[in-house]
Amino acid sequence: MQRRDFLNALALGAGIVLPLGPHAWAATASASPTRRKLVVVMLRGAVDGLNVVAPVGDENYLRLRPTIGLAAPGMEGGALDLDGYFGLHPALSSLQPLWQHKKLAFVHASGSPDATRSHFDAQDYMESATPGRKNTPDGWMNRLVAALPGSATPSRLLGIGPVMPRILAGTAAAVNLPNVASAAKADVLDRPEVAAAFDALYDGHPRFGRAYADGRTAHREVMDAATETPQMMAADRGAPLPNGFPDDAARLATLMRNDPRIQLAFVALGGWDTHAAQGAGSGQLANRLAPLGQGLALLAERLGPLFDDTLVLVMSEFGRTARENGNGGTDHGHGNVMWLLGGNVNGGKVYGEWEGVGDAALNEGRDLPVNTDFRSVLAQVAERHLLLGDKQLLQVFPAMPQRTASFQVMKG
Repeated sequence: MQRRDFLNALALGAGIVLPLGPHAWAATASASPTRRKLVVVMLRGAVDGLNVVAPVGDENYLRLRPTIGLAAPGMEGGALDLDGYFGLHPALSSLQPLWQHKKLAFVHASGSPDATRSHFDAQDYMESATPGRKNTPDGWMNRLVAALPGSATPSRLLGIGPVMPRILAGTAAAVNLPNVASAAKADVLDRPEVAAAFDALYDGHPRFGRAYADGRTAHREVMDAATETPQMMAADRGAPLPNGFPDDAARLATLMRNDPRIQLAFVALGGWDTHAAQGAGSGQLANRLAPLGQGLALLAERLGPLFDDTLVLVMSEFGRTARENGNGGTDHGHGNVMWLLGGNVNGGKVYGEWEGVGDAALNEGRDLPVNTDFRSVLAQVAERHLLLGDKQLLQVFPAMPQRTASFQVMKG
């Protein structure tokens, strides 16, 4: 067994990935270093951004998508008007209030400059933030938490999913939960007699003592934060938590409200590879977008005032073809749309260098181009929302493109 695998096995109760080396926490502290939060939602499988934020004002849109294109706003199954040109998929109606309150924005024709259409490679590049470079040892969220000021706590960087994601791998500790609901359940190390035996075994151990202690601390933090107070239960008015992502989103909000040490969180959702029977205003894609939108809206609602200090970023590895295929679906594409939600967003706008979906504007005659490198958006979030300086930005994004975005999607 490799040393790293062995150490991970020791932390079985905490769901913690153990550091690859010494902790790399920034020494600079502020009055409340974890006040501003970041939640990243990764849509694995390449969501169809052209039907999430659809260019319904472009005559080429329905020409390319005669059966899966969204109808105009006001028509049955039509898009929800955003700005007279772009329309939001109707399954995302739960996000309309955030758009109207200018707490939701999109960056269209964005993504990774790497041309791969491999899900595996493209996701790896999005999570490492080093497109085209396969040997990057860590993920950008791990580098980010290491660059932030303040004291290190094991739960400052949190992942939700079946396995520890690439984006959280690195030298800084990160907690990973299979899902928030199951993570709040007691495990074998919560039995007093078992815990006492393991505590005694690893107390002061020169190699594994620190790793074990971090894992136990993280687990206790999450267990404590997941408990709702009577006041919170009363405020919910007895409404049950919905299934799937809305359930995880609601419980994540509880964790973040109860434990101010949680600053960065990552959630991955699958099922976006719609090669066939994608549907338009209803159908396969709509059935996936509806709980996603509901979960994002619920996260904003349950965070309450904390949402004003939180940035929620939704991204996917690449987009899909502009033209529908013969199976009523779409194939692997290139450019996509990024979503940003939060109180610090310059919301109510669709950003990006948009050139339309005419044949001449498409990448290789088939895809939406990438006119905004996703790292430019990430860097704005890190700089203007999390207040990183130039030195820290270079640590987090060591391969930044020379051409940066011409717009400011964050207030600062």
